[in-house]
Amino acid sequence: MTDLTKYRNIGIFAHVDAGKTTTTERILKLTGKIHKTGEVHDGAATTDFMEQEQERGITIQSAATTCFWKEHRLNIIDTPGHVDFTVEVYRSLKVLDGGVGVFCGSGGVEPQSETNWRYANESEVARIIFVNKLDRLGADFLRVVGQVKKVLGARPLVMTLPIGREEDFVGVVDVLTKKAYVWDDSGQPENFDIVDVPADMVELVDEYHEQLIETAVEQDDDLMMAYMEGEEVSIEDLKRCIRRGTIKLDFFPTFCGSAFKNKGVQLVLDAVVDYLPSPTEVEPQPLTDEKGEDTGEVATVSIEEPLRALAFKIMEDRFGALTFIRIYSGVMDKGMTILNSFTGKTERIGRMVEMHADDRIELDHAQAGDIIAVVGMKNVQTGHTLCDPKSPCTLEPMVFPDPVISIAVSPKDKGGSEKMGIALGKMIAEDPSFCVETDEDSGETILKGMGELHLDIKIDILKRTYAVELEVGQPQVAYRETITQEIEDSYTHKKQSGGSGQFGKIDYRIKPGEVGSGFKFSSTVVGGNVPKEFFPAIEKGFAGMMAEGPLAKYPMLDVEIELYDGGFHAVDSSAIAFELAAKGAYRQSMSKAGPQLIEPIMKVDVFTPDDHVGDVIGDLNRRRGMIKDQEAGATGVRVKADVPLSEMFGYIGHLRTMTSGRGQFSMEFSHYLPCPAQISEKVIAEAKERREKA
Repeated sequence: MTDLTKYRNIGIFAHVDAGKTTTTERILKLTGKIHKTGEVHDGAATTDFMEQEQERGITIQSAATTCFWKEHRLNIIDTPGHVDFTVEVYRSLKVLDGGVGVFCGSGGVEPQSETNWRYANESEVARIIFVNKLDRLGADFLRVVGQVKKVLGARPLVMTLPIGREEDFVGVVDVLTKKAYVWDDSGQPENFDIVDVPADMVELVDEYHEQLIETAVEQDDDLMMAYMEGEEVSIEDLKRCIRRGTIKLDFFPTFCGSAFKNKGVQLVLDAVVDYLPSPTEVEPQPLTDEKGEDTGEVATVSIEEPLRALAFKIMEDRFGALTFIRIYSGVMDKGMTILNSFTGKTERIGRMVEMHADDRIELDHAQAGDIIAVVGMKNVQTGHTLCDPKSPCTLEPMVFPDPVISIAVSPKDKGGSEKMGIALGKMIAEDPSFCVETDEDSGETILKGMGELHLDIKIDILKRTYAVELEVGQPQVAYRETITQEIEDSYTHKKQSGGSGQFGKIDYRIKPGEVGSGFKFSSTVVGGNVPKEFFPAIEKGFAGMMAEGPLAKYPMLDVEIELYDGGFHAVDSSAIAFELAAKGAYRQSMSKAGPQLIEPIMKVDVFTPDDHVGDVIGDLNRRRGMIKDQEAGATGVRVKADVPLSEMFGYIGHLRTMTSGRGQFSMEFSHYLPCPAQISEKVIAEAKERREKA
């Protein structure tokens, strides 16, 4: 059995283009896992193995790999940085014990870094920070450290300082040991010398060394007292305190370097081993009941406990479906039978493999702490718990965001329909933030996703991987409907047609709910005018109708319905009669409650060079944007705004034209707001036209 204290399950996450994948490549080279480093810009990175990743130079799906450093086993997941693929980051963080947040030395804390940092905070994942690309123009390590404090509200603990700036960056000073690591010009990571701190940096290093000790000894009262009395604290004691503070999320050890130039990565690897937790040192995963309520029990990480594992990712490849699994407790052997507590069905474990990007090593045995993949599981989906059939349990499930954009697609030839259906089934299993629906009116297949790039990639995969040629419609916005007025109304469902009839009378109030509350039903009926056993049927009737609003048949949001009176018949009343009464009531009353179309508003973050700021802000205003913030950086300005999604289609092309190709942006869903009247009328008219055509 492997010693669990020697395990480190870590993720590498950051904003798009901060250098996560390059950092992963350097780690694999240093640990001897690969012998030639592949470059992202050449499309040769190990963990970017999809064609689409290699062409675009971005990571689309998280890739898992395993390597060894100083007798420790590192299970590493390289995650995407683009906002459309945050679900990959979220589900990776869910199963990891620690992370490395990579920030660009010139770009600093960028929009996606904030989202990923928030996810990591929610998942309570201990992290170290690596400020990368310090060889780039405009790179400034201490400015990025300041942004981590200000923008992320985090407490960075500076562990290394850069020697030289931009193209003169040659190495780093280890603040803990006061030793300088200087690399030569060969570009080889192992070609460095350990020398004394450069004379012009001695004061700065002393200042940060002092800060480091003061922050670290806060974790141990006895050490703090000894330090206050003038005693020297040993390096071992300091490392122990830094480890404790990192695991408690009190601070985040912060390193610097240039992954591309092979400078500073060894110190990051040492920090992973020294400061990030092993599987036994993190808070155990809580167990929940069938409804998702916390049971108070936890999945203690131990090989002595019954098997508990979480399927966190499904991936199709040339050998069939791969299910990525994090084992929290117990052991998993080839050939054993496990229970999927979500479906209640058992499955046999066939082939188990350890992943290295898209290569695999066959395994016969895995244990608590391992991240592995199982080939050919039938009914397992992302977020399902796999456990010992003798002691069933459910691990805390994953929650995924709703899609905000959709497009209609249809195969170019008849034979493509079946192929498309099979392919879409596999793609939905792989990506829970990707949904497929069939429009009942038009019969079209509707793909729904997190953004234009997200759907772009999905269509590309359908064409290339599954050879399905498609006709693609225009992107559509996921509008919603809500109400603005409170009304009281009454509805009676009565039907008599020989034999027993149907009768149900309900008196109800409909009122606008709080923003983000969805649909809420309550009952204040007294005196038994409507028996309690019919309440669930009435709620079901109303809830079932919320999928189609009265204006343009978009789903309804934020509606409260209160049942306050009614009537029933001793013979003719039944659950179905009251359910039909609720449906009739919905059709009768929703159009009276001031229905309103609401549109998704996106949190948009635009980076632009200084000389184009006016153009960018003017353009966002024309797109009905609300400018929230402007922040000047070393190489340009970040403009933050809330903009309706409907105005953002094709924005990247406009931005590049305006900024001579130098602008970048990212956006994520923020909230819903009422549509202006003229846009609302247009959307309703288009929806009506589509229904009439169908």
